[in-house]
Amino acid sequence: MIPFDFQPRTRIVFGPDSLQRLGELALELGAKRALVVSDPGVIQAGHTQRGIDCLESSGVQTFLFDGVQENPTTVNVAHGVEFANKHQPELIVGLGGGSAMDCAKGINFLLTNGGEMKDYWGVGKATQEMLPMIAVPTTAGTGSEAQSFALITDAETHVKMACGDKKAACRIALLDPKLTVTQPQKVTALTGIDAISHALETFVTKKRNEVSLSFSREGWRLLAGNFTKVLQNPEDVTARGAMQLGACFAGLAIENSMLGAAHALANPLTAHYGVVHGQAVGVMLPSVIRYNGQAFNELYQDLLSIPVDLPNYPQPEQGAEGLADVVQSWVDAAGLATNLNQLSINGEKLETLSADAAKQWTGHFNPRDVDAGEFSKLYQSAMQ
Repeated sequence: MIPFDFQPRTRIVFGPDSLQRLGELALELGAKRALVVSDPGVIQAGHTQRGIDCLESSGVQTFLFDGVQENPTTVNVAHGVEFANKHQPELIVGLGGGSAMDCAKGINFLLTNGGEMKDYWGVGKATQEMLPMIAVPTTAGTGSEAQSFALITDAETHVKMACGDKKAACRIALLDPKLTVTQPQKVTALTGIDAISHALETFVTKKRNEVSLSFSREGWRLLAGNFTKVLQNPEDVTARGAMQLGACFAGLAIENSMLGAAHALANPLTAHYGVVHGQAVGVMLPSVIRYNGQAFNELYQDLLSIPVDLPNYPQPEQGAEGLADVVQSWVDAAGLATNLNQLSINGEKLETLSADAAKQWTGHFNPRDVDAGEFSKLYQSAMQ
C-alpha cells in the first residue's frame, strides 16, 4: 500500500437548483463583500447574474470581474488583483469553467500573499492565509473546484504554471448540474474528454493510493457511463449531474495522486499550436494508454472491471488496447480530432515538443517512465 495524507478541505454541495444557496453559503463564511470571477460566455448565458442576484438578495455586496480568458494568463490575474484591491472583498466566487476557477485562485494567491504568479509555481509556497473561496463550476471538466492548484499561463513564455497550495483549496464547491445544460456542444465534448482523462490517469499514476483510487473509480463509472449520453441528449439533467459529479471526483483524485504523460504531452501542443486543452489530451490519451499498457496492462484491466452502463464497453481481458480503442471512439464521437495530422501538426517541431513535454511535472507521475525520447515516439504514434 502507498502511504497518503488525506485531509478534505472542500465542502461539496450538489443538486439541481443548488445555485440558489449561494447567498446563504456566503453568509455562512462570514462574507459581506464578494468578488465574483466569471467569463464572457457564462455571463452571456445568464448564470453569472443569477449568482450575483443570489448573493445580493442575501445582503452580500458583489463586484464582478469578467476579464477571464481560456487558459488564463498572468495578465488576467494581474488585472483581477488590481480590480479586487479597489473593492476589498471578503470572499471570492469562481463562477464558470476551469478557467474562471483557476483565475479566481490566482487572484487569491496574489491578493493575500503578494508577488507574482511565478513565485507560487510548485507546491506550498504561500505563507499567508487566503480568502475563503466558493467554486461554482458550469462545466463538467477540470475538477478545479476540488483541487488546491491554479493553472496559470505565463503571458510571456506561454508556459502553463501549476501553482498549488492547500490554502488555495475552495471552502465550498457548489455543483448545480442545470448550469451545465447551456454549454455549447463543443464545450461539453472538450471538458468531458478532459474529465475522462483525469479519471484514467489518476487511476494508474505512481502516486495512486486507496483514497485516490476510490475517487478515480467512481469518477470513471460516472463519466464513462454518461459522456455519450450528454452528447446525444444535452438536456438530460440526470446525465449532466453524473458528469459533473464524475468530474469533481476525478478532481479529488488528482489532488491525491496527480496526473500522467497524457497531460505532459498535451500542454506543449497548447503552448506551441494553440490546441485547446481537452482536444490536446484527447488526441494523446490513446497512445499513452497503449504505451503504459505494455508494462501495466493489469491496471487497465482492473479499471475495465468497474461496471459501466454502456453498450459495447470493453471487457477486462481486452486491457489497454480495448480501453484505448473505446476512448478514441469517444473522441471521434465528440467531433474532435483523433490524430495530430487532423490538427495540421506534423513532425516539424517534434524535438521542441518532446523536450517541453519532458519538462512537464505530470510526466514524473506516469506509471511507466518517460523521457524526451519516449515523448517523441508518443507524438509520432499520434500522428495518424
